[in-house]
Amino acid sequence: MPEVVVYALGGRSVDQKRALVKDITNAEVKNYSVEPGAVVVTIVESAKEDKAKGGVLFSEMAPKK
Repeated sequence: MPEVVVYALGGRSVDQKRALVKDITNAEVKNYSVEPGAVVVTIVESAKEDKAKGGVLFSEMAPKK
């Protein structure tokens, strides 16, 4: 049973998550020759104040333009 764990910042919609897990599942089915029901995808979300890059919290970074 293939299992994929995705780490991401929180804030994405259920529709975005649904599309992501569908794409990941399809890739596993295609490349590992398994049935869709055998694929487990877990999304682990972090709040922006709980994750940092370059020593700066994501919550304190300027928005990208």
